[in-house]
Amino acid sequence: MTDTRQMIEAGRDVLRIESAALSQFADALDDSFAQAVRILLATRGRIVISGMGKSGHVARKMAATFASTGAPAQFVHPGEASHGDLGMVTPADSLIVLSNSGETPELTDIIAHSRRFKIPLIGVAKKPDSTLVRQSDVAILLPDAAEACPNGLAPTTSTTLTLALGDALAVALMKQRDFSPENFRVFHPGGKLGARLVKVGDLMHSGEEMPLVTRDTPMSDTLLTITQKGFGTAGVIEAGTLIGVITDGDLRRNMTGLLDRTAGDVMSADPKTIGAGELAEAALAEMSGRVTTLFVTADGAPVGIVHIHDLLRAGVV
Repeated sequence: MTDTRQMIEAGRDVLRIESAALSQFADALDDSFAQAVRILLATRGRIVISGMGKSGHVARKMAATFASTGAPAQFVHPGEASHGDLGMVTPADSLIVLSNSGETPELTDIIAHSRRFKIPLIGVAKKPDSTLVRQSDVAILLPDAAEACPNGLAPTTSTTLTLALGDALAVALMKQRDFSPENFRVFHPGGKLGARLVKVGDLMHSGEEMPLVTRDTPMSDTLLTITQKGFGTAGVIEAGTLIGVITDGDLRRNMTGLLDRTAGDVMSADPKTIGAGELAEAALAEMSGRVTTLFVTADGAPVGIVHIHDLLRAGVV
């Protein structure tokens, strides 16, 4: 039990140390952050991010975050840059270089390349008098916060601060560019994120696929439409407007003399509908109970139909 408490307390200590450092960083953020955002906004090429060791791992994540939020970005390893990959960094690009100390020797060539070709350089480091900070067009200083490592050696607090800074820059860029959920979906077409952002209009069936009848359509013909279209339902229209639906429940309730009736006699009025621009998640939420299909309408007119199987195939759960 003692070991368990010690483990939990050790974890809490790390989270508290890093949380306090993040708060300190937030309070210290100044005009250099805004200047960095302006450089990134003005970038005509790519945002190139570089760092060595743990900073390199953070740089890779930062590049992925920028790219997924509409800002083309890539990671360049500083060691590989010295052996030919400097050609990936062009005057149309901007450069973010990460180094806790600001004196990482492997960064020398990529820093020199940025100065030679006048590539905007944003340096991120802890020491204000370091080579990286002095050579940068804009320098963002990390707070002088203790590492969470008990020996003060393993990059812990410093990498958390740098990672959070990357998120802050990416979000600031998103807001400046009015990056919308629809833009986000373009870069996340697969997986749960993509499924959450799929629109009803992307999944609906339209045109001749829709099972539509009029109020006066005999039930014999209505049953044929339901069978042929394969949705287990039919929409009833009048003057181009959806006025009702016929489901298997309506059929069961009207079995007596069913073939002597018309669609208008059997339908349920005021059906649930949804717009093509709504998220597929909203359609799934509307399909409560035994509802398995929804007509998609625009100004009351049916423009499509979506089945629960369409949503499930798209990964909407």
